Amino acid sequence: MMYLTKVSLWDVVKKQFRFKMKSYRGVFTSLMMLQIMGLLFSLGGEGGGGGGSESFSYDMNYYSGNFILVFMMIWAFISAIIVTTQAYRYDDYSFVANRLSSHLSNILFLGLASVIGGITFVLASQSLKLAFLFQKDREFIESQPMTVMQMTEGLAATILYLFLFTALGYMVGMLVQRNKIFTIILPALLFGSLFLNVFLASESTYVIDIGQIFVRETSFLLFLVKVLLTSALAYGIAAWISNSLEVRK
Repeated sequence: MMYLTKVSLWDVVKKQFRFKMKSYRGVFTSLMMLQIMGLLFSLGGEGGGGGGSESFSYDMNYYSGNFILVFMMIWAFISAIIVTTQAYRYDDYSFVANRLSSHLSNILFLGLASVIGGITFVLASQSLKLAFLFQKDREFIESQPMTVMQMTEGLAATILYLFLFTALGYMVGMLVQRNKIFTIILPALLFGSLFLNVFLASESTYVIDIGQIFVRETSFLLFLVKVLLTSALAYGIAAWISNSLEVRK
């Protein structure tokens, strides 16, 4: 007599998640490489000035981890797109699973990747400070102190930004898998908007305006709500697109 064992959705998601953690190690390798690149770019500074008189002169440079963060946002976006590719999606067929479990395991993986990215960003930023301290001819260094609360909010904000970019990348990846024409349309819209912003500085563009919704938010709670709602919407759209995508294959 044969007994059928009912497997819960969460059990399948956990198995897929563990499988992806082992299989997608290249995602974290690329994270380290891009952080090193961002660190090297950051050593050049982000601007400054200088001055002096007959008796002395000085040069001032401003350093931050903005370059590292930009590289990490690119990493989060591209990593999410890669997860949606056909080869990665077919890996889920090794399990008795459905589209929902596949999406949930992908979101869990990208969420954990965002957490790891946020933590390593803090470490990379500290490495930038150490690298700067070991440079020669630095007689005066001013470092802006941060409280524990500010550091915690900064770490959380970084993780949320990365998670937001994974959601956007996941949605874009599904759009591209749905129709290859989006590989032309989406970059054209993005770079076209940035082109208008540079050469028509008095005109606002949708990309810049949407970005300001998050960047200019001063309340961490509202920022959290905005990121989670936007991410949920992007992942929801990606899941809806995938419903027709699987039928076509």
